[in-house]
Amino acid sequence: MIKRAELPHIYECFLQSSEVCTDTRKLTEGCFFVALKGDNFDGNTFAVSALEAGAAFVLMDDAKLYAEISSNPYFERLLLVKDTLKSLQDLATYHREKLDLPILALTGSNGKTTTKELLHATLSQKFNCLATIGNLNNHIGVPLTLLRMTQNTELGIVEMGANHQGEIAFLCKIAKPNYGYITNFGKAHLEGFGGVEGVIKGKSELIDYLNQTNGRMFVQSTDHEQIQRTKDMPCTVLNVNQHWAIYSEHSATQAHSQSTASQDTLALSGTLGAIHTQLIGNYNTPNVIAAVEIAQYFDVSWEKIKSALEQYTPRMNRSQGMKRGSYNLIMDAYNANPSSMQLALDHFAQTGGSGSKAVILGDMFELGQEAALEHQTIVNQAELLDFDEIYLAGVNFSQTKFNPAKTTCFKDYNSLEQYLLSHPPKHTSILVKGSRGMALERLLNTVFTE
Repeated sequence: MIKRAELPHIYECFLQSSEVCTDTRKLTEGCFFVALKGDNFDGNTFAVSALEAGAAFVLMDDAKLYAEISSNPYFERLLLVKDTLKSLQDLATYHREKLDLPILALTGSNGKTTTKELLHATLSQKFNCLATIGNLNNHIGVPLTLLRMTQNTELGIVEMGANHQGEIAFLCKIAKPNYGYITNFGKAHLEGFGGVEGVIKGKSELIDYLNQTNGRMFVQSTDHEQIQRTKDMPCTVLNVNQHWAIYSEHSATQAHSQSTASQDTLALSGTLGAIHTQLIGNYNTPNVIAAVEIAQYFDVSWEKIKSALEQYTPRMNRSQGMKRGSYNLIMDAYNANPSSMQLALDHFAQTGGSGSKAVILGDMFELGQEAALEHQTIVNQAELLDFDEIYLAGVNFSQTKFNPAKTTCFKDYNSLEQYLLSHPPKHTSILVKGSRGMALERLLNTVFTE
């Protein structure tokens, strides 16, 4: 009978490894390779080649293949388990419990990754702080984040994403957070959650977990739903005593850059002074306030908070201003849902730099039965805001009613790209926004080159 590896032994092997890897294309010397299964691949088939490429150990769950390679010289470094994904998650929880460090979990419909980056910037001023990389925020990404933490880590920030109910609760059981923050409840992943009420219930699973474990929530004073849901548990209410005032300032310094567009950036004035960020859009106000006041809760000084936030530069196509030739672009193509799309359009209409304005919008995904209504609402809003030109791309936008005098629609990305290559936009300022699946940032390599 084949003997499967037990968690304590797996953990010992993990501690002897340099890092965890789930992709043979990114293997590093001495790593701990976890052979996961996907729709189009089976990591077990790469077990031996991973060891030959330098992996210290391989976690696998194909018992038949394990038996077949028992004579291989690398066999002793193969760890057989019943389910590699579950073992990865169990290993992450085991490691998290061994480290016993404070963990702040955050989720929400909009702004969670930006807020996570801002929190990492401010909290790193005092702590050896480790945060989720990019948006590795699901049932695989959260364990990988936890397993990057070491004895030197003093505070962890774990982003949690979800597209159906029960997922946040599951991630909380893995990460066991001590603190939580929900950016907002918005119209995201409506198909999986079953509507806005489902979104609220799903995201509130973080509140439920912390309430059961005597953890602490951070809540914006303006979010009455969260205030009500956290009234009987430890809670710190943000945006109460700082008396924040919002204003935009023209970023003259950035205007001289060849890679950054001249845009109106967000500035906030509070009780202790002003913060001049490099963020675009007043919709980032609660994200900045959260980064300030949560850091203050952890006794980070105002001077360090201010410095960290003023030096932070948006990345990964999240409301990222950039200069490309004669164009001032706001590249907000990382993701989109009805809530974030409406905020981006409103802000761009009010600011967005000088000169004529155009918007390039890609489909919003995972809206289920609400897709037709929500896409039509966005088209109506964009046309009412009176942009000089509106470009739409995707199956959902193609099914909307629009004014052809100002709006041009394409069934897919390729059609949009080809049109823009032969008909370059004549407009000075352009907002580009769409869901991740549309990958509109590809326009930077074709239409909007340096």
